Formats: sequence, structure tokens, C-alpha cells
Amino acid sequence: MESKAKVEQSSFYKDEFEDEEIDENLPQLGKKTKSAGQWINKQRTLVVASRGVSHQGRHIINDIISLLPHAKKECKIEKNVAKDELNEICFNHNCKNGLYFEHRKKEFVLWMFRAGEGPCAKFQIRNIHTLNEIKLNGNCLKYSRPLLSFDKSFDEVPHLKLLKELFLHIFNTPKNHPKTKPFYDHVITFYNVNNNIFFRNYQIMNEMKQKFCNPDNVDKLQLSEIGPRFSLCLMRILDGPLGGRSLYINPFYIPPSTLIKKNAEKFKLRKLKDEKEKETLNEVLAEKRNVEHKWLDE
Repeated sequence: MESKAKVEQSSFYKDEFEDEEIDENLPQLGKKTKSAGQWINKQRTLVVASRGVSHQGRHIINDIISLLPHAKKECKIEKNVAKDELNEICFNHNCKNGLYFEHRKKEFVLWMFRAGEGPCAKFQIRNIHTLNEIKLNGNCLKYSRPLLSFDKSFDEVPHLKLLKELFLHIFNTPKNHPKTKPFYDHVITFYNVNNNIFFRNYQIMNEMKQKFCNPDNVDKLQLSEIGPRFSLCLMRILDGPLGGRSLYINPFYIPPSTLIKKNAEKFKLRKLKDEKEKETLNEVLAEKRNVEHKWLDE
């Protein structure tokens, strides 16, 4: 008699295979119950960029798409028609969320929006480091489901609560998506520090710095950064998709044009100060020369 090996069901990922809870009091109308393997949450995220994006911008967009199995790519569109066409593109691709990367002369802007009625948030992307640049030790399977981590300010500040909901809808991978793996092996974190939101991606590891498995101790988890990394400076929050009434304006945001003007003024003051110092030195040297050669006149 051949002995069949018993396969033990993992308790760590048990919630991925449990049936959905259905209220027995509601009329079912002859429909079958929803199984755990069924793809129910079918919201998608549209990722579009404007023309003129730099090579670093293209790399960071591809890195973000690699983290989102439910993302839909679209060709580059012009800035002038983006606000009018993005809603139609989202409707055609059946996307409820959108990421629009806009290239400007002095800054790189990210629009996060909910298609249809909104709202949307406008960010300035700073401190970009792509996967090819940093080359960290962390690693995870492609299209595995992430854990989203937020600091406590996202539950206390009103406008950060709204941003948290946007992040959850855009970066949270739907359960039982056809491209996803049914487990968690990395964490995406959002931290608000000095009015800037820092984006980081970490791998979940055990105490031996290896891939975390079911028998490992949960209390001894370690995190190893994977990448990419960047920071978001909030500019404003609008009530519509890519436009509308302003719900929140960040008072700490400084446009690049004003920074350039301030730096130009500092440069002018420094230049005037140097010129004054040169004039005073020339005057002192001229007086010394006159004193040294005064006896020749006598």
C-alpha cells in the first residue's frame, strides 16, 4: 500500500481561503454563495504620463506599475487635453482610480484621483530613487499582495485621512486578483515627516534574514528595504477629478519659481557684498601707497 503524504493547511494565510460572510436574513434570489476563490473587488488603477517625462520619471513609473497588478497602462497624452480625456479613458478601461504623472519645467507632479466624481490630490514628487539606482538587498515576488502601513498622523489629521483612503484604493491589491499571489511578503509604508509623505517598500524576513514562512516567529520579523523610494509634497486637494473646488491647500508648499527668485536675490546680495569688500580693499591699498611714496614729493 502506498502511503499518501498529508498536506497541512497553513494557518498564516488561512484568511485568504475562507468563504465570504453572507447575511442569511437577506434574500439570495437563487444565487450561489460567493466562494473565496472568486475575484469580487474588480477596481483597477489607470497609470498615465504626460509627454516630455525624463528617463528617471519613466523608470519610477515602471517601478510603481510593477507593484500594482491591477494597474492599466495607457499611452502618453498631452497636458492640454488630459483633464478632459482621462475620465473617458478610465471609463473605457473600467478603472476607478488613476495616477497621472505630469512633467513640468521645474518640477514633477503626480495627480491621484478617483474617476467620476473625485476627489483628487496634487503632489510634487521629490527625492526619487529607482530600483536600478539604489540596488538594495530586499526582494519580493512580483505582484504579491502588500501590507499597507501608515503612521498615526493619518488617523488624526483630517486631510491625511482623505489621503489615506486614496492610498488604500490605489495601492491595495484586490483579493483573488488573477495576477496576484495569495500571500504577503512585502510592506508599503507611508510616513508623514515635516509635511512630506515618504514612500518606502520593505520585504518581510525572519530572524535569519531569509524569506518568512509559516513556522517562523512573528515577533521576530525583520524588514529589508526593496525600493523604489520617493517623497510626496502635497500641493492641494480638489473635490473633482483633476479639477474643481479646492478642499485643502498646503501652506508649507513653496513653488520652485519662488525658490529660484529667493536664490537669485541671495546671489545678488552676495555679489554686492563682494564688490563692496573689493572697493574697501582697493581704498586701503591706495592709502598705503600714498603714505609710502609721500617723501618723494617732499
